[in-house]
Amino acid sequence: MLVLTRKKNESIVINGDIEIVIVEIGDGKVKLGIKAPKNIEVHRKEIYEAIQKENRKAANMQSIDFKVLKGILKK
Repeated sequence: MLVLTRKKNESIVINGDIEIVIVEIGDGKVKLGIKAPKNIEVHRKEIYEAIQKENRKAANMQSIDFKVLKGILKK
């Protein structure tokens, strides 16, 4: 893990196209601004982990019986 010290309004650049800016510091919290290309998803870690959990759950679902589904949809 790389550990850096930054002050308010200072930033770091990742891979030449992602910039993380220190927007505010205070009250035991740091507010970050993240500038990244639209094709790069940026999530809080807990949201990212929830998405991964749901993806794993969906990948492990049993296959759908489309004949049964067709019968349900006809009703």
